[in-house]
Amino acid sequence: MRSPVPRSSLPSIVVRVSGKLFGDHLAYLEQLIESAEECQLWPVLDLSQLAELDHETVVFLINGENRDFGLVDCPTVVRERMEQVRDRLAA
Repeated sequence: MRSPVPRSSLPSIVVRVSGKLFGDHLAYLEQLIESAEECQLWPVLDLSQLAELDHETVVFLINGENRDFGLVDCPTVVRERMEQVRDRLAA
């Protein structure tokens, strides 16, 4: 469910993601994102401590960034992987 209020005017809440993030974890992360939206908060995922992720998670981040959530402190390796997958999906 999307907020009727423009995202730029919503206060944000930071969700820190650390360690491993795999497809099995995404349902829980989606619940956190939906809860934030229900509370009229813009969810921002802090990925600074993310050590490992799978392809399903990369696609999730690509599809949700700036639409369902924001990303901050995204490690270069994660951003590069997102770009690689984005390029493959566009081809």
